Amino acid sequence: MMSLEEIKEILPHRYPFLLVDRILEVQKGKYCKALKNISGNEEIFQGHFPSHAVLPGVMIIEALAQTAGIVIHSDENETSSREIVFFAGIDKAKFRIPVVPGDQLILETTLINQRRNFWVFEGNASVDDKLAAQAEIKLMLHSV
Repeated sequence: MMSLEEIKEILPHRYPFLLVDRILEVQKGKYCKALKNISGNEEIFQGHFPSHAVLPGVMIIEALAQTAGIVIHSDENETSSREIVFFAGIDKAKFRIPVVPGDQLILETTLINQRRNFWVFEGNASVDDKLAAQAEIKLMLHSV
């Protein structure tokens, strides 16, 4: 397991855009399972939608990408402190059920392909063991 403070040592994101609250499991360079608690106090719900709060699908995809970023950074041989993970593409995105305040979103990313500084992950997000969203997440490293 990895706490929020440990996550912040790896990912450059900060509130309100850090979308991973806890890492539940990591298989170095291969897999990560993370948790995001969905709170009604999050700023996004002021506008999406005020009378029926639903977490936007793009935020779920971003949470999956951040989870995949943990996998990439779990292998010290692959990254340096001067590199940031960026989106390179999103394919096969599907949204199955709405994610609402009070839900615990479980994020799972599995590496399916990697070449040099380019990674492809299968990502699944679920609530109460029901698939909420899925996508193929493509990421790349870029020096800063």
